[in-house]
Amino acid sequence: MALFIGLILLSFASCKKESSENKGAPVITGVINLTDRQTMLSQVDYGDWIIIKGQNLSTTTKVDFNGTVAADSLLYATDNEITVKIPSTLTDPINNPITVTTRYGTVTHQFKILQPKPLVTGFSPGAGGPNDEVTIKGDYFKGVTEVRFDDAVVNILSHTQTEIKVKLPAGVSAGYVYVTTPVGTAKSANPFGLKVVIFDDVLGTGWTNTSYSSTWDMTQKNIVRRGTIAIEHNFSVGFGAARFRSVPTFNTAGYTLLKISIYGGPGTAGKKVRISLTPAKSTYELILNEGVWTDYVVPLINLGSPTAIDYITFQEFSGLVSKIYIDDVGFY
Repeated sequence: MALFIGLILLSFASCKKESSENKGAPVITGVINLTDRQTMLSQVDYGDWIIIKGQNLSTTTKVDFNGTVAADSLLYATDNEITVKIPSTLTDPINNPITVTTRYGTVTHQFKILQPKPLVTGFSPGAGGPNDEVTIKGDYFKGVTEVRFDDAVVNILSHTQTEIKVKLPAGVSAGYVYVTTPVGTAKSANPFGLKVVIFDDVLGTGWTNTSYSSTWDMTQKNIVRRGTIAIEHNFSVGFGAARFRSVPTFNTAGYTLLKISIYGGPGTAGKKVRISLTPAKSTYELILNEGVWTDYVVPLINLGSPTAIDYITFQEFSGLVSKIYIDDVGFY
């Protein structure tokens, strides 16, 4: 009998709840945020928490942002408000209408939800020449409208949210990378390319190889960063060095960075190469990565801000007999 009475009461409560639901079609009157509940917004950002204002919203089953549905766990609805978190990535960089579906209908509210400004985290390879393809890495590239290397606009081959492939035009070999979307423009932390080449398939004018405690192959073609040739450098004893000499002495006026690409051979993971200069200034250590190319960018201020350089030395500094490959060495 007690069970029977419980079922009757549950049924009655369910009917009462059902009858109290507002069965009108949903209406959206605007969007506010969680901190200012008085001001209607004209736009918000990906990933924001918002409150959708309106009527007949308590039976909301889905909130769709231009094809991307908000997670159920990030949604709470009353008759006049829906508190919801916008997904972290949407279809369009700006125009992302909000569609609310309830048990009794669907309504769409035209609204701007902006992706963050673009972010450039790097590019590969680190240097190149006309007609070379360069991959720019980062985030929020949807709707990209322009890519520049300094002031030179380059041709966009393809793009996704996190990657852009471009082709370098004639006359473009160096510069900071700028990516523009409808939301804004981003600049790379480091520049692309070399203004002065120490090694790029061949030694640059005025530079010679004066390495010591090692052997090398200046023509190997099996493992290269770019082009057709990289230097295979074998440290025959620990603390051997790859060294380049400039004749005449290299004047650093107008240059701020030393760049080098190194591929770590077997056993080099986590090992060190120390950069030093002659005349002596500060030293700087690079950590090697085994089995991959790594593009290193070293501010000259970290090497003592030299005004003139006779030798640049890349010395093995872990006491390891090992092998590395060197490419795209020079100054920016």
